[in-house]
Amino acid sequence: MNEKLRNVFDGMVVYKDLKRTALFSTLSLPSFMRDWLLEHFEVDESGVDFEELNAFIREMAPSREDWNILKSQLVAEGEPVKIFAKISVDVNIKKGEIAFNLPDYGLSSAHTLIDPSVWQEIKNDLDGGRETWGLLRLGYRFPDLEARPKVDGKIKLLGFKNFCPYSIDLEFFKDARGEFETCEWIDLLLGAIDYNAKGYVDKEQKLTMLTRLLPFVEKRLNLIELAPKGTGKSYLYGRVSRFGWLSNGGVMSRAKMFYDQNRRREGLVAGYDFVILDEVQTIRFSDVDEMRAALKGYLEQGTFTVGDYEGRADAGLVLSGNVPMDAMETDGYGNMFETLPTVFHESALIDRFHGLIRGWNVPRMHDDLKISGWALNSEYFTSILHELRDDVTYRAIVDELIVVPERADTRDVEAVKRVATAYLKLLFPHVRTPGEITRYDFKTYCLNRAVAMRDLIKRQLAILDPKEFGGKDLPKFEIREI
Repeated sequence: MNEKLRNVFDGMVVYKDLKRTALFSTLSLPSFMRDWLLEHFEVDESGVDFEELNAFIREMAPSREDWNILKSQLVAEGEPVKIFAKISVDVNIKKGEIAFNLPDYGLSSAHTLIDPSVWQEIKNDLDGGRETWGLLRLGYRFPDLEARPKVDGKIKLLGFKNFCPYSIDLEFFKDARGEFETCEWIDLLLGAIDYNAKGYVDKEQKLTMLTRLLPFVEKRLNLIELAPKGTGKSYLYGRVSRFGWLSNGGVMSRAKMFYDQNRRREGLVAGYDFVILDEVQTIRFSDVDEMRAALKGYLEQGTFTVGDYEGRADAGLVLSGNVPMDAMETDGYGNMFETLPTVFHESALIDRFHGLIRGWNVPRMHDDLKISGWALNSEYFTSILHELRDDVTYRAIVDELIVVPERADTRDVEAVKRVATAYLKLLFPHVRTPGEITRYDFKTYCLNRAVAMRDLIKRQLAILDPKEFGGKDLPKFEIREI
């Protein structure tokens, strides 16, 4: 398997050993940065040149304490500096200025600027306004207190290069899938997100873990995952892909999620592929009724209206929380939504979620689940998933294959088809026509799993609102002969 992986994907693989490279857990770097560092500083499969690695990190990825030294170098000595960092852009319409934020160093747009000439050179590299990792070259504009109006001192962005060391060839990736058996491909996907396939007891555990990737690959896929503590939800959702946003508790408002009228800025759903409300039971909503109304419209149509602003976005929403043990023991028949915030205690809102992930099928994280071997580079892999979101041919295949019975509920049909499409993209990306996947594979890995995920939502709807949803089963989907 290792030899086949390296032969097929060549430079897109890296040797990951998360047991021996515990150093990275202290660096707060995303996995794609970690994989880049591993690739450049591994001597061979026996280990990493930590001396060179540490020197590079001290110079190019400074800590907050080191950042103060760099600020002194910028301001007191007027010397430019280069760092790897996460950056977001802030366009001030009122002042006609463009500034930036470095969230990891507490540097806000109030103290920064980007000259118009520099902006024209780098704007295409800043990835649509979301937080982006890259190589930054920083300088300093000295203050002029005698000028009218006075000129404040600010840190300037002199140059930026988006961190993406690979070219993304989607057709190559699709063709490469054909070189692997399905069981091999499942193990390959786990390695790409830093997990060791040998640490799982069966295929169901593996597939449940991979279900967490469905919002990475399909637009506006809305899921709920309730799982025991310590199963790796936060790590996968928050550290593997640069295209998602993870919330860990706190307060969530309509302005932050959809549109801020005061700042005239779109919210999280417009800037990311998926938004994860992790530890959702601890999240508070500033206005429950306002948020519930906004969520209903967005989850149904992908649109939102705030005041006179109408917006559209493609981000999926995932609620991730801890499930009570007694609910797990009933395999989904207990009330698993008791601990969710009040905003989600309404059946009309829950009905708009496409499926529920059986998090109780995922084992608690342990050392044997950490990757130790050759695997796809996480940045390359998640960039592929990002590109697959725009490929509509998979949905056309699903529409052709699934036979929908008469009078089937529209939301049930859309939920099953959308989840099945995501599974098809993830597990069978090489399939380009309906005839290229067997009935067995499509039923086993796509349709049946999509039906099971939607069925869990239906069970919870019957508990929340037995008068409306009690006794209403999912339609019996069939597969058309091709």
